[in-house]
Amino acid sequence: MPHPADSDPSDRGSAPAGLDFPARPAFEDTREARAGFGAQPRLGQGRVGELPRRAPHPTPYRRLFAPPGAAAFTAGNLLARLPMGMFSVSAVIMIAGARGSYALAGAVTATGLAATALVAPWTARLVDRHGQARVAVPATALAVLGSLALLLCVRLDAPDWTLFAAYAATATTPNTGGMSRARWAHLHRGDPAALHTANSFEQAADELCFMLGPVLAAFLCSALFPEAGTLTGVILLLTGVLVFAAQRATEPPVAARPARTRSPLRTPGMAPLLAVFLATGAVFGSMEVVTIAFADDRGQASAAGAVLALQAAGSCVAGLAYGRFRPARGLARRLLICLAAMTVLMSLPLLAAITGSLPAVAVALLAAGMATAPTMVTGMTVVQRLTPESQLNEGMTLAVTALLGGIAAGSATGGWTVEHTNTAYGYLVPVAAAATALLLAAAGRGGPNGTEPRGGSRR
Repeated sequence: MPHPADSDPSDRGSAPAGLDFPARPAFEDTREARAGFGAQPRLGQGRVGELPRRAPHPTPYRRLFAPPGAAAFTAGNLLARLPMGMFSVSAVIMIAGARGSYALAGAVTATGLAATALVAPWTARLVDRHGQARVAVPATALAVLGSLALLLCVRLDAPDWTLFAAYAATATTPNTGGMSRARWAHLHRGDPAALHTANSFEQAADELCFMLGPVLAAFLCSALFPEAGTLTGVILLLTGVLVFAAQRATEPPVAARPARTRSPLRTPGMAPLLAVFLATGAVFGSMEVVTIAFADDRGQASAAGAVLALQAAGSCVAGLAYGRFRPARGLARRLLICLAAMTVLMSLPLLAAITGSLPAVAVALLAAGMATAPTMVTGMTVVQRLTPESQLNEGMTLAVTALLGGIAAGSATGGWTVEHTNTAYGYLVPVAAAATALLLAAAGRGGPNGTEPRGGSRR
């Protein structure tokens, strides 16, 4: 029997140019028929005349990892993803310590972020066209060389421009999170419930890595030597990608592509969705800068990292919990509900900051983080629905690129706000960004009807 979530009328029909779209075919659980009364039981099933005992229903996460090789590629992916939260912090500590300039360190990392926003979609397009293993390994090798070049340039006191060039070379780092989501979509195609659990798990993994990465990087750079964070990140990234790429049995096959393929950007509904991701990224970027400034204003700058980790922890827990349930509403409506919840919860840090208490802000951030993962899970699911299978990695990387752009814009806006006003009022920026994302999603959902995305339904 189809689950109510899969039979919601709002998930069916033609794909609109906004955020609504057709659902995948409903997933029907297959269960053994009950034996008739008086049927001969199998060995160990009990007395004659008893119904056979039904095997316990597996938990969503046990069912998710049931396919052979799923645990192996996940382990490699987590190893490769952890450095994503390490590299920028390590670079700032390394450059600022050697050159005595946080401005230079920030400019170098900002350049790397901009380069990633430009290069990442092209790397993802190559992954879609030639396969994950064939592209991810050489792309990672080039990014590793860029990180090592940055380390040597800092160590050898090379000119400042070499730092920008070296860090820009790391932009070829493949989107391992997107490749992992593509594998789940391949392994559990036709099973919306399992895909929902997979997206929830991946978002929780993102939050965990971005929670642990900066802490690990700061510890290594301070306890050992300034370059230790970058070196460790390089080793983890290369090892993780090699382990991930070696799991060829779970790698999705390269889908046949039409002779003329348009960018996922031109898929009906994708542009409004990317605008939502852009505004959502501004929530994250502004929240980080404002929290650091708020803690520093109270002489507790060293506690800022732990306070921000609470937000990631709340999101991680919420993501894992969200993956255990089958939402009973259509995706477009669900995204609106998640964004509305995020807007409301993001006001909690503002209210706490007005009291001037950093512990109160920490508790508020823990609560606010619980809306992050459900919002991102739902948004990524929408991306998967809108993007043709032959361009899945490119579509998800475009979403990540929009997030990165929003983080950069949010950081700049949050920094300007705390510099020109009271630091507590800086928390108005993430609230405004979340409200903007909600309005954009509502406007996109109300767009005119369009046609089904090129490539048709992938399930």
